[in-house]
Amino acid sequence: MNTIARVVVAGLRGGSGKTTLSLGLLASFREMGLAPLAFKKGPDYIDAGWLSRAAGGPCYNLDPFLIGEENILPSFICRQGASQISVIEGNRGIFDGMDLEGSQSTARLAKLLKAPVILIMDCTKMTRTAAALVLGVKKFDPSMRLAGVVLNQVAGRRHEAMLRGSIERFAGVPVIGAIPRMRKQKLSERHMGLVPYQEHPEIDEALLAAKELVAGHVDVEKVIQIARSAPALKLKGKKAIPLRDYERVRIGVIRDQAFQFYYPENIEALKERGADVIELSSLLPGLLPDVDALYIGGGFPETHAIALTKNKKFLKDLKARIEAGLPVYAECGGLMYLGENLLLKGKKYKMAGIFPYDFQLEERPVAHGYSIAKITGKNAFYKRGTVLHGHEFHYSRPVRDASRPAQFALKMERGTGVEDGMDGLVYKNVFATYTHTHALGTPEWVEGILKAGRGVGRGRSSD
Repeated sequence: MNTIARVVVAGLRGGSGKTTLSLGLLASFREMGLAPLAFKKGPDYIDAGWLSRAAGGPCYNLDPFLIGEENILPSFICRQGASQISVIEGNRGIFDGMDLEGSQSTARLAKLLKAPVILIMDCTKMTRTAAALVLGVKKFDPSMRLAGVVLNQVAGRRHEAMLRGSIERFAGVPVIGAIPRMRKQKLSERHMGLVPYQEHPEIDEALLAAKELVAGHVDVEKVIQIARSAPALKLKGKKAIPLRDYERVRIGVIRDQAFQFYYPENIEALKERGADVIELSSLLPGLLPDVDALYIGGGFPETHAIALTKNKKFLKDLKARIEAGLPVYAECGGLMYLGENLLLKGKKYKMAGIFPYDFQLEERPVAHGYSIAKITGKNAFYKRGTVLHGHEFHYSRPVRDASRPAQFALKMERGTGVEDGMDGLVYKNVFATYTHTHALGTPEWVEGILKAGRGVGRGRSSD
């Protein structure tokens, strides 16, 4: 039996204040010496990065669609270590899921974890109606424990008094905080979420502001009491990860300001299987280190296009190593990096030139959401018939050079892909896709990289 203090932070919709509340709680708990642990529900890297910075450690993913419901409890319990409290940030509205039953919703996750829920709600131009909304959440699914409400965007004391009185009287749920309307936004946004914390000009100031805001307007001690009231968790049987006797494989991971979107579980899974993970930068001069395979994750290469294209020595060496057979697995931003050019505001920035595509950056999302895809073609990483559960999120539009062919290995069953419902561009031992996958939900990903590195990655070029 595992007694783990835990709480889920949920909202009625996206943009209701979940991340600010979660950041403030994590930072407060950390200051109190509770060694908090952060989790994020949903296909998200940016919020997760902020949560990890506030907690002082990795933020792990607990998305039922990406990792499978059967992996939720084992992953949650095995990550605890010395942590004394866990904060799980939900996504979208609390009951929003994949279907009418609300599968993969934040509410469903809370029930899987037997975790109490704190609901934060935007109360702009609203008083007694807030009570109706909270009562609706409470009664919509009585098997979920709604333990408290935090009011957000409160106009003043009279507004707070009306909201608090209405919710506690008519919905019977305690109000444990009231955050005032703020004129200045410390957590600036890009696209549909926050700016990656690595790029925020005043990251420490922003996190301090979130901590002070929450500590000053939310009953943090009450949140701790709620978290500690969660029942013990029990695993049904021991879930073991099947290990194989791999020789040591050196996996390079491009991790810098341009490519920063990685689930920590993916990197940990490689290490757990015996791989040596070598982190490197696409922005610094030099050659690729001595690796057996390369993993290029997502990110914002468009914001570093000038630096990427100027690092010609690195690009040239990468292309030469690919031509020599180096296995490369690339996701989203990594896919763009392996194209011919990035097209930004009428300007062209030369990339690695592996695939016959330019990538035009648009003002609106080209693809956003969960994806399901099936391996249909030969490649160095997956067997035919393998089904990937993942997600897409990008503003780039592929523009193919019609004079050059493109080879695909992935057919989209849900999602957009690269072209005509196809994804998974293949060239020699390179596999590049818009679909992000999670190692827990797609164990074939780990096996594929290790197998590719062991099988064809030994033809190393010297630095």
